[in-house]
Amino acid sequence: MAQKNFTKEDFEDGSFGRYHIEYKKGEIGEGSNLIVEKKDQSDKYEVVQAEIKRQDDSIFIVWSEPFDGRLIFED
Repeated sequence: MAQKNFTKEDFEDGSFGRYHIEYKKGEIGEGSNLIVEKKDQSDKYEVVQAEIKRQDDSIFIVWSEPFDGRLIFED
């Protein structure tokens, strides 16, 4: 399994008070078996059920607020 770490600063402000991070399919594949983990105050990761949207060649991870975390996917 491969992973991509991200920070709060990587999120973009989207519509309706929600935030997203955009990945290209070329970066992470077709997007099957994606796991989103959020880092807590003690630097441990917990799995969250983030909304994942696909549009054209992009995959968006959507959440109500920016957070530090990682995306785990099949390499």
